[in-house]
Amino acid sequence: MDKQLNPPQRILMGPGPSDVYPGVLRSMSTPLLGHLDPAFLTIMNDTMDLLRHVYQTENKLTIAMPGTGSAGMETVFVNLLEPGDKAVIGINGLFGTRMADIAERCGAEVIKVEADWGTIIPPEKIEAALNEHSNVKLVAVVHAETSTGVLQPLEELSEIIHNYGALFVCDMVTSIGGTPTEIDKHKVDAAYSGTQKCLSAPPGLAPVTFSEKAGEVINKRKTKVQSWYLDLTMIQDYWSGDRAYHHTAPISMVYSLYEALRSIKDEGLENVYSRHEQYGRALHSGLEAMGLKLLVKKEHRLNQLTSVIVPEGIDEAETRKLLLEQYGIEIGGGLGSLKGKIWRIGLMGYNAKMTNVNLVLSALEDVLRQQGYEVTGGAALKAASEAAAK
Repeated sequence: MDKQLNPPQRILMGPGPSDVYPGVLRSMSTPLLGHLDPAFLTIMNDTMDLLRHVYQTENKLTIAMPGTGSAGMETVFVNLLEPGDKAVIGINGLFGTRMADIAERCGAEVIKVEADWGTIIPPEKIEAALNEHSNVKLVAVVHAETSTGVLQPLEELSEIIHNYGALFVCDMVTSIGGTPTEIDKHKVDAAYSGTQKCLSAPPGLAPVTFSEKAGEVINKRKTKVQSWYLDLTMIQDYWSGDRAYHHTAPISMVYSLYEALRSIKDEGLENVYSRHEQYGRALHSGLEAMGLKLLVKKEHRLNQLTSVIVPEGIDEAETRKLLLEQYGIEIGGGLGSLKGKIWRIGLMGYNAKMTNVNLVLSALEDVLRQQGYEVTGGAALKAASEAAAK
């Protein structure tokens, strides 16, 4: 007979998923409603309002797509791009590369603007691409690059992009709920995210938001959206007052997203951002006190995701294995060109707290010492505590 489901307990401090709010777990055991039940439609409306609050936007078209963050990425590109359109894509990590791949699959002419992994996309390189190529429909960058831990500044980019009449698209999978997104302030025309990182809900929904201008582009398409399942010309009617049937919504996932967003609003956005900053900087200080080097420069470093360069002579995968086996802590390894070269440590959402900072620093000290790395005992915790107090 099959055994009863009994997964081991972990502390999820990698690049996602993160541990979820206790209330989110409870919400998923709530009895189901029909996806057109008036009570569920009210929950959908409340969820849209909460999404606008956390995204920091008034965009009417702000909904949760079924699927993970990658479904959100596909939703944005398949709805905004048609064959022959030009798209400038900033690539400074794995997820910029993925955006370019999806845009090409939409039949777009992709103009790649590349920067070293671990650095930002320089605004002047985006402007040079727009100068060289006329009639660019959209420019897309990753706001918080999950593969490297880089935070991309948006304000200057937004001004440049809109001066050339293009749409501004952002990947905000790792930024929403951990870093100010400020959709309206930065005039971002379309953004997508996921639920499993700083929102601290399980993976399975992809919140997206579109400006009025982007919505007009979608509604004036000359060709059908290539994906029926992600076609916003139909799905937006389900989330609107019309409630036109399109698919059966993932009821329990909507419950979880509602509760996660409610928890963030209850804490207060500024408090949430401050918490991520406080403990992110504490982690950075503790790691550096151990003699470890961080991949990203301080001014462009994410607080919720930290990339640590693996010291010479240390086995990257063995370190993660020891953390998991001996402490039940999951951290991530590098992707793409950074595979085997970095660890990625997450302090996302519910996990952004001092107990986790101290725990991962102490555990990392131990497993590195087991591999012959010299560590000054207590230096990391002292540095982290001092940084957190500031």
